[in-house]
Amino acid sequence: MRIAFVTLTIMALSFMVNAQRARTRAEQPSGIFDAYIQDALRTWKTPGLSVAVVKDGNIVFKKAYGVREKGTQNYYKTSTLSTCASTTKAMTAVCMGMLVDEGKVKWTDLVTDILPDFKLADPYPTSQITIRDLFTHSAGLGNADLLWVFGYPRSEILHRMQYVPLAYSLRSGFIYQNLMYIVAGEVILKLTGKTWDEFIIERLFKPLSMNNSYSDYSRAPDSEKTGLHFKDNDTIKVIRYTEGDNIGPAGGVWSCADDMARWMQFLQDSARVNGVRLLKPETFAELFKPQVMVTDSEFYPTKSLTKPHWKTYGLGWFQQDYRGKMVQFHTGSLSGLVSILGMIPEQHCSIYVFGNLDHSEIRHALMFKAFDLWCFNDSTKNWSALFYKLYSDLADSAKAKEQEANQKRVANTHPSLPLKSYTGKFVNTLYGSIEVAIENDSLVLLLPKRYNINLSHWNFDTFSGTFNNWWFGKTKVQFLLDTAGAISGFLMDDCLYNKEKSG
Repeated sequence: MRIAFVTLTIMALSFMVNAQRARTRAEQPSGIFDAYIQDALRTWKTPGLSVAVVKDGNIVFKKAYGVREKGTQNYYKTSTLSTCASTTKAMTAVCMGMLVDEGKVKWTDLVTDILPDFKLADPYPTSQITIRDLFTHSAGLGNADLLWVFGYPRSEILHRMQYVPLAYSLRSGFIYQNLMYIVAGEVILKLTGKTWDEFIIERLFKPLSMNNSYSDYSRAPDSEKTGLHFKDNDTIKVIRYTEGDNIGPAGGVWSCADDMARWMQFLQDSARVNGVRLLKPETFAELFKPQVMVTDSEFYPTKSLTKPHWKTYGLGWFQQDYRGKMVQFHTGSLSGLVSILGMIPEQHCSIYVFGNLDHSEIRHALMFKAFDLWCFNDSTKNWSALFYKLYSDLADSAKAKEQEANQKRVANTHPSLPLKSYTGKFVNTLYGSIEVAIENDSLVLLLPKRYNINLSHWNFDTFSGTFNNWWFGKTKVQFLLDTAGAISGFLMDDCLYNKEKSG
C-alpha cells in the first residue's frame, strides 16, 4: 500500500508540475500571441498565414496557421511561399546601399547622369531627381501602376514615364507609387551589368541563406506557393495569380516566414550576417532616417487608432511613433495576398506576417499586438477587434457612397449611336491602345495582357465596366462625341483614350 501511495504522490506531483509549465507557457508572450492569432483568424476569416517574430536577434515566435487554399487540407507552413510585395522596397534600398558603399553611386547622384534616357513630363524635375528621390515617393509622380499591370517590360515603363502627368512639384509632397523603384532597378542594372533579379539573389539572398526566396513569381516552385483569396461580399473565393513579374524592385520578391526571420535578424544586427557586415553603419542608418512627411490621406487608416504624432517615410519604410518609440514598417499587397514587416529598432523587436486573403488587415493587428507583448509587456489591447471594426466601417462607408452614386443614375436613357459606332481602336499616350469590340451583343474593352472589361449601358453614353478578373472591381467608361456626332474617344479613370482614325 505504501508503494502505491508513493507512486500516486509522484504522479500527482508530476501532473501539477506539467500543468504549471503549461500554464506558464500560456502566460508567456508566445503563448498569448498564439492564442490571439487563432482568435483573430476567426474574426478576419483569413484562410492561412504565417508569422515570425524576432527579439534581441533571436527567433522567439514562428508559426503557420490554416490552409494554403480554402477547401483543401493543404496546410500553410512557415516554408509556404507568398508575396513580399511592397516589403520588397526595403530590400531594393539595401541593394542600392551596397553600391553606395562600393563607390559606384551616391544617394545625391542625378539619375540622368546614370540613365540618360530617363525623362519625366517636366524637364526641371527630370534634371534634378537623385538616387535618393527614387526611394521616397516625393519626386512629383502620381500613381501609374497600370503600366506594370498591363505587363510592359521595365525598359518600356522607363520610356513611358515621360507621359505620366506630374501631380506636384519635386519634393513638395508624397504620393505612393511603384515606378520609381523600377527605375532604381534599372540603375542597378546600368551600374553592375546585372539585372535587379540577379543582383538581389547574389548579394542578399545567398549571403543570408534565404534559400527559399525568389525575385519573382515565375522563379518560385508552384508546389510551395500559397493560394490566393478574395472576399466577394461575404464569400471568400479562390482567385488566380494575375500580376506580372516586371514589378521586380518595387514588389516582386516571393518568400516565406523562415527566410523573413533571417531577413529580420540581419536588420536587427545592423546589416551583419555571420559577423560579416554587408552595409557600412552610416549607410545602414541612412535607410531609416525620415526623408519626407506623409499626409493623412497617404497613410494607413490605422492612424485613427494608433494616433501617431508624426508620419514619415524613409528609404523603403513607412514610419510613425508608437508608445514613445519609432516604428519602421511596410505593408505588401497584391491581388489575393498580403504581408507586413514591422520593427521597433530601439526595442530590437521585429515581426513579419504573410496572409492569403486580399487586404486582410489582420496583419496590422498582429504587428501592434506583437509590439505590445514583446516590447511593453502589455496584452490588454485587442487590436484585432478594433481594426476589424475600423475597416468594416470604412467598407460600409464605401458601399454607401456607391449606392448614393447609383441613385443619381438617370433612368430610361439610351446610347446616342448604334453599338457598332463605339467600336474600334482607342489610344492613350501613356498606357497604349485598347480595342473596343462587340461580344454577345455587348461592348467589351480588350486591354493588354488579355484583360477584358465587359460594358453594360449605364446612362446616355456612359457604360459600367466589369473586369473579367472580377476582383479588379468596376469602372465607368464615358464615350465622347465630336462636333459631327461621331465617337471621338472615351474617358476611363480620368484617362482620355482618343479614337484612332481609320485609313
